[in-house]
Amino acid sequence: MMTAGKTAASRRRPKYAVVPKLERWRVWTVLGGLMLLFAGLLGRGLYLQVWNEGFLQDQGDARYRRVLKLEANRGMITDRNGEPLAISTPVQSIWMSPRSMLILPAGQQRAEDWKPANDDELMPLSLDEVKKLETHLQLKSGELLTKLSASRKNAQGKAIKSDFLWVKRHISPTDAKKLMAMKIPGVYSQTEYRRYYPAGEVMAHIVGFTDIDGKGQEGFELTREKMLAGKPGSRTVIRDRRGYIVEDVSTIVPPQEGQTLQLSIDRRIQYLAYRELKNMVDSSGAIGGAIVVLDAQTGEVLALANAPSYNPNSRARIDPAHKRNRALTDLYEPGSTMKAVTVAMALDAGKVTPQTVIQTGNGTMAIGPNRVKDDHAVGAATVETIMQKSSNVGVAKMALMMDRESKWNFYKDVGFGEAPHTGFPGEAAGRIRPWKNWRPIEEATMSFGYGMSVSLMQMARSYQLFAGNGEIHPVTFTKLVAPAPGKQVISAKTAEQVRKMLEMVTLPGGTATRAQVVGYRVGGKTGTAKKLVDGKYSDTARVGSFVGLAPISNPRLIVAVMIDEPSFAMRYGGLVAAPIFSNVVAGSLRMLGVPPDAPTSNIFLPNTEAEVKEET
Repeated sequence: MMTAGKTAASRRRPKYAVVPKLERWRVWTVLGGLMLLFAGLLGRGLYLQVWNEGFLQDQGDARYRRVLKLEANRGMITDRNGEPLAISTPVQSIWMSPRSMLILPAGQQRAEDWKPANDDELMPLSLDEVKKLETHLQLKSGELLTKLSASRKNAQGKAIKSDFLWVKRHISPTDAKKLMAMKIPGVYSQTEYRRYYPAGEVMAHIVGFTDIDGKGQEGFELTREKMLAGKPGSRTVIRDRRGYIVEDVSTIVPPQEGQTLQLSIDRRIQYLAYRELKNMVDSSGAIGGAIVVLDAQTGEVLALANAPSYNPNSRARIDPAHKRNRALTDLYEPGSTMKAVTVAMALDAGKVTPQTVIQTGNGTMAIGPNRVKDDHAVGAATVETIMQKSSNVGVAKMALMMDRESKWNFYKDVGFGEAPHTGFPGEAAGRIRPWKNWRPIEEATMSFGYGMSVSLMQMARSYQLFAGNGEIHPVTFTKLVAPAPGKQVISAKTAEQVRKMLEMVTLPGGTATRAQVVGYRVGGKTGTAKKLVDGKYSDTARVGSFVGLAPISNPRLIVAVMIDEPSFAMRYGGLVAAPIFSNVVAGSLRMLGVPPDAPTSNIFLPNTEAEVKEET
């Protein structure tokens, strides 16, 4: 039986059958490959979760987390009495997210009960809703679609390009509230601040203005940007795909408000100065003008105005010529207003006294091939008379008594040829050529204001010499607690002597009788200078100016006025600039409570128009 069974089994099994056997090297190859794969996955996991965790976290945050900027309230600008000159008011700005919008075809409306099926579904916006937005925001028809055209996804699936678009900036909170009540999908509001200037064009050249983003562009809005702007805060939130805030995820960092800037300007005097300047520019047909009012005792700027001006509250395009701060940036040849400086220089150097007689002859003096002329011959005259009658020949002779280097150093001490350092943008330094290159004729012409260029601010500053004891103080637009130390340029005696001569200029026989003020003794000097046009002195274009002090007994104000190219009949400084001085001083002294130092009958009108005529 065993034999039979064995035989049967043997017959079923093939005699030479091969038993399958997996070779060892293949086992290790497969196993090694699996281990390497596992190690790769493990390494990738470690890389993503440990070494590259920040990147992944940032990617996740970029999709849902947003850092909202909390605008800081820009600091206020005030005048010396605390009156506001620039303030910030809260407004609303409207924006949309084109990335999440779908503009429906014409005639198709969104279902009233529409709700997003998922986070990827776009928010439908009908054309009727677009028109409603345009009407409420006072946009032109089709303007909103034009803005969206480059950034929205349309019904045909056009690619999206942007997820933020300003629709309208700086609208009133009331209008914004009404708009948001419409509940139009994808429309949001954001609080911003808009700058408002209560004084408008009166203060425009001092305060300046900001752009739509609140950055200073001109004036002290620009120069004190860091001080006024403050520091914005932040709020980190999580938003869903449609832009709605889900929750705050960190502590809110509050904004730091901007600081208040108090200027030395007196808003009342500023208004008076601007009004008088503008009226004269308009009535005389001038192309422009400027006025500076300084506190004679401290160097503070109480008023600075230019005409033409502009409205800083308007977002319309402003003519660049109207933005020019003529008092600080424009240069001109000062003409006879420089004579007071020349006389002070000669007096302080001991070359003359107020009673020194200088022979001017028939009003003509030859210097080489050139000639210096007077409009009115004064013959042999004292230094006082030469100043009162504004003799070019007399002043030129005094200047030629001194050496060139001494004159150049005196001009520099007074502040000519260098910026007044008021902290205002673009202030001009003026121009005085190096003394080694001066010719005798140039020495003569500079003595009465030709061959050199100055700004109106520099001329106003130079008259500080005569307001007190011969010192010049730094000019500042910031209200001071106490006057800054001054620089002694001339003696107190010289200052008093010139002050007396300046008063004579405004009395009968002088060229500035229209500068007189009822109840106050005043003094100053007129100037009428020809303008350089295409490298040559014009036969018709003039600059009329006046710089003066008030009251003479104890000067409190320095007022400098410049009128650019008035009509030819009004070209004289005694006609266009002196009356402005008179009106501004009269009002300002009363505002400041300065007691009168003369009887109310002190006004003497000029007998003839010839008294105001001078061509230097």
